[in-house]
Parts: sequence; structure tokens; C-alpha cells
Amino acid sequence: MAKKLSIVLLVLVLVLSFAAGCQKDSGGNKVGVLMPTKDLQRWNQDGDNMKQQLEAKGYEVDLQYASNDVATQVSQIENMITAGVDVLVIASIDGTALGAVLEDAHKEGIVVIAYDRLIMGTEYCDYYATFDNEKVGTIQGQYIVDTLGLADGETGPFTMEVFAGSPDDNNAKFFNKGAIDVLTPYIESGVLVIKSGEGKTNDEWTSIGIQGWASEGAQDRMDNLLTAYYADENIDVVLSPNDSLAQGITAALDAAGYGTGDKPFPVLTGQDCDVNSVKNIIAGKQSMSIFKDTRDLAARVVTMVDQVLAGEEVETNNTYDNGVKQVPSYLCDPKFADITNYQELLVDSGYYTADQLN
Repeated sequence: MAKKLSIVLLVLVLVLSFAAGCQKDSGGNKVGVLMPTKDLQRWNQDGDNMKQQLEAKGYEVDLQYASNDVATQVSQIENMITAGVDVLVIASIDGTALGAVLEDAHKEGIVVIAYDRLIMGTEYCDYYATFDNEKVGTIQGQYIVDTLGLADGETGPFTMEVFAGSPDDNNAKFFNKGAIDVLTPYIESGVLVIKSGEGKTNDEWTSIGIQGWASEGAQDRMDNLLTAYYADENIDVVLSPNDSLAQGITAALDAAGYGTGDKPFPVLTGQDCDVNSVKNIIAGKQSMSIFKDTRDLAARVVTMVDQVLAGEEVETNNTYDNGVKQVPSYLCDPKFADITNYQELLVDSGYYTADQLN
């Protein structure tokens, strides 16, 4: 009797183990995708691209937007942990605010991929996928140098003001560093003159950062700069790290009467190739915008998800220091669009239709 009971118990254990294994395998197709906000066009595109490409691979996708509210994003992550996702793909609002909830995810065996923005100060960020953020700034700075002919001996002087991104976004530091490293020789020699004195070095980037990347914040600061320093002189260059800031800056320049022969629009940089900014490029109000093809970034993240769930080595090409660990990272390559190439880069590639830019 005891022998039969032992056999029955053994069979029961095997059946339960098999069922648990099957449950784990069938749950290996749930991916939570968290984006910061729907208020910026680029995050809608990122979210849509992620969802479409993951679903095309057969994954079940929970896509959430957090209205730029950290508490909302934390709650969304908690709900996804409870729902049993296997991978979290997170574009964080505040990269320093997720440590506790990601520890909970780690305890449940959930892999965390930071999307575009590095998650800071936690060991529970497993991977990071982004574009080469310092290169973004390098391209912006080099565009200014090339447009003004500085490397060819133009001495100006040219007036310039510098804007930086949200102080709680780790990427903003790298955007600023890339650009300032290129422009520093011309700032130090007096060819580029920052009349406000603000943002001359990368160490100062948070003091000129616009919280939440808000267009309104950039417009207010540009209004104040124009009033204080450019009442009797035109501004020649504005270094803007992205398009939401560039659009606010453009609104201030419009209100100040720029766009005439006597007051031409300055060289103005941007990033993300938002529809409104591309329209401004076509209209001559914005000079360029960094093109980060979110289809490429989404494809890279889908590959990382595939490799994670297959138990394979995840392909990376760099590491980023989040203050606690070196996070294995994959950096995609940014490009820029301006009046000379936007048609080929954005329309002919199918990123936008011509009607969207009319």
C-alpha cells in the first residue's frame, strides 16, 4: 500500500511540475510596454511601432502611457507585474524613480529593458536600447559649425543661446555634452557669443534645462532671453536639443518678428522630426532635426525580447553607467534631416506621407 501511495505521489509531482513548466512556457509571450506620454508625437510613434512589431512576432502586448506622471507609471508597472508579464520595456518619465518597483519585477523574474531613456540608480535595469545620445548632440553641434562655416574660417561673431532638456532625463546630459564639446572651441575664441552667459559648459546643463521638455517652458525662456539681450541685435543661433523645445523657441521668435529680411530666423536645431518641426524646416523656421527612426529602435528591442525569452545571449554594442551598474546597451545610429534631404529621408522611406507634411 505504501509503495502504491509513493508511486501515486511521484506521478502527481511529475504532473504538477509538467503543468507548471507548461504554464511558464505559455506565459512567455506577454510584454509590457510603458511610454511616458501621448502629448509628444514621438512617443505615440514609439509605442505604435513597438506594439505592431511585437504583435507581429506573436507576443501579447500591454501598451500604456502615463501622462508624464511618475506615480501613474509606477502604478502601471505594478499592474503589469501582477498580470504576469515576462518582459517590461520602459521609457521612463523620471529615470531615478523606479528602483523599488523594479526590484519587485526582478523578484518575479521579469526582465527590464530601458527604452531610449536609461533607468538610473538601480541594479534591476537589465538592458538598455537607445540611439547614440552623445552623437545626437555632436551632429547638432557640427551642423551649426558647418552651416556658419566656422571650420572654414568664418569668425562672426555670431550670437548664440543654448537650451537643454529636462533635468530628470539622463539623455539630456548626453545631448548637451555632444553639442558643447563641438562648439566649445568657438565659444572660447569668441566666434560664438552667448550673451546671457548661460550654458557655456556641459556642467551647466541642468540650469538651462526645460522641465518635462515642455514647449511652453522653452517659449517662456526664449521670450525672456530676447527681451533681456536681443532688443537691439538679432540672435544668430539657438541650440535646441529636441523639437518640442524648438517649437516653443520658434513661437517666441515668431512673436518677436523674426522671419523677415532684417530679422531672419536663426540657425535652430532639433530632434525627433516631429511633423510640426518638419513643416517648420520646410518653411525655413527651423534648420534641422535629428532623425531617430523609431522603427529601427523598435526592431532592436523586439530582437532583444526574442533573445531574452529564448534564453539566448542578448546582443549589445555598448554599456551605460546608471550609477549602480554598467547596463548592457545597444545604440542605434541617428541621422539628421534638413531642407536638403527631408524628402528622401522621411517621405521616400515611408516614415511620413507627403500629405502629412503639407
